[in-house]
Amino acid sequence: MSPIESASTTASDRNREALREVARSIRLATLRAVSAANSSHIGSAFSCVELLTALYFRTLKVDPRHPDEPERDRFVMSKAHAGIALYATLAERGFFPKSWLDEYYVDGGRLAGHADAYGVPGVEVSAGSLGHGLAISIGMALRAQRTSQKWRVFALLSDGECDEGSTWEAALLAGHLHLDALTAIVDCNGLQGMGRTRDVVDLEPLADKWRSFGWAAREIKGHDWDDILQAFATLPLEPGRPTAIIARTTKGKGVSFMEDAVLWHYRSPAGDELERAAAELGG
Repeated sequence: MSPIESASTTASDRNREALREVARSIRLATLRAVSAANSSHIGSAFSCVELLTALYFRTLKVDPRHPDEPERDRFVMSKAHAGIALYATLAERGFFPKSWLDEYYVDGGRLAGHADAYGVPGVEVSAGSLGHGLAISIGMALRAQRTSQKWRVFALLSDGECDEGSTWEAALLAGHLHLDALTAIVDCNGLQGMGRTRDVVDLEPLADKWRSFGWAAREIKGHDWDDILQAFATLPLEPGRPTAIIARTTKGKGVSFMEDAVLWHYRSPAGDELERAAAELGG
């Protein structure tokens, strides 16, 4: 028997409230780590928590006890500036002790500011510069296709990342190769480093752009459990086509004064802000 532990099996008895509690724990851990490190990108991290929770607690075929199992599904955190959300999710799932989060963004610590695979169980790819993760994911999916493997590949992109030409070069190739084991999830929180995405480079209609590159595409509400789980449960959306999930999210989700504010792309919560944020998350 394969040592793979299916997240969908181990979490089959979890209801939506249980998933909300997992997401709350991940947000609290993210908040504390970002504040302790005086680092950035908490807004970007909070916008993708439900997506990561649904992936690691319901969707991905992974086993924290055997993170390098060859038959595992692969996940690439292309929006790696939000790597603390991935670290907190992996710790919650049991890939490494939660105490490791104390070393986030610390000189000499295990967890780099951007998602880093070196020495961190469960992180498939080190990333940082936007526009690279999808191409790497294509390489993984192509290997699965050519060796008749059953594992799947998921990549989480930011909407700002879709400003990058390399993202669209990769998208064009994936459609051409008919990589239906590949799913790109675009975290569309509508904000990026310098302002609103629509004002920097307007991407809409985004789903239609992916379709024009040979992908099946679906728009979902990225904080709605039913929307997320239903989309992930029906992959691939079309046989012979890679899937693009356009997840409409809110930057800073979960903390009222952080929501939909570009300030929290950079600002680190401290003092009264930290206390208010923790209280809103039930910490």
